[in-house]
Amino acid sequence: MQKIVPCLWFDDNAEQAVQFYTSVFSDSQKNETSYYGKSGAEVSGRKEGSPMMVDFEINGYQLMALNGGPLFKFTPAISLFVWCKDQQEIDSLWTKLSKDGSVLMELNKYPWAEKYGWCQDKFGLSWQLIIGENKQRIAPAILFANKVFGKAQEAIDFYTKQFEISKIESLTKDPKTNAIVHAQFTLNNETFVLMEGPGDFEITHAISFVVNCKNQAEIDLYWDRLSKGGGLEQCGWLHDKFGVAWQIVPEKMAELMTNENPAKNENVMKAMFQMKKIDIAKLEQAGR
Repeated sequence: MQKIVPCLWFDDNAEQAVQFYTSVFSDSQKNETSYYGKSGAEVSGRKEGSPMMVDFEINGYQLMALNGGPLFKFTPAISLFVWCKDQQEIDSLWTKLSKDGSVLMELNKYPWAEKYGWCQDKFGLSWQLIIGENKQRIAPAILFANKVFGKAQEAIDFYTKQFEISKIESLTKDPKTNAIVHAQFTLNNETFVLMEGPGDFEITHAISFVVNCKNQAEIDLYWDRLSKGGGLEQCGWLHDKFGVAWQIVPEKMAELMTNENPAKNENVMKAMFQMKKIDIAKLEQAGR
């Protein structure tokens, strides 16, 4: 199981978005879909029985798409970075992803890349495409702008201290401003990209990072570490001191919420809505 999974927040079109993304990338697939029960529908304002979460993969990378309502919108502050094998692949992906969207940086040759482009797709999600090699073909890319500009180095140091098997792979700074123009690091052997630059936009909860925990001890650990200087929210959500959102959940969350007995599923959901930090034992008790 992938330790850290990006969760993409949509209004009510998560299924359409997943269908689009899995059609754009050749090595992709849609996995499980979960649905809103009575209590989930009441809290979220979604229709009971409507799709809640869709799990999917592109290029072997796991993602989640959530129908959460209009509360959060994507911004370029967090995008998905894609390493393309060749000219043909980057041109094909660019044509599909930018159609009916917008271009932030034209697909072109730049001093740092044979070919690179940055666009927003028709759902508002941002993509950075580059010709190059990387073991993990897709990775989250966080841009520190506006209020968090100048804090990228602090953030990289912070994140790499919170997860095991983490290290800074590369880091390039602007010699004039000392701003980090591109850094690549791993958290639990998963690639992340972080940059800082101009832009009048903020990091939002439209993209959060789900941390799959083996047991309650891990939940306690990451909950305490990542929320330090940030804030605690409902149902395992928190935001760190830089405004990045995380969901700290048990690996067996899907198992806890997919009982054959609908009434037990509803009890688990009700119990979770009463929590901030997830308590595995209480969820298990609710599902009995």
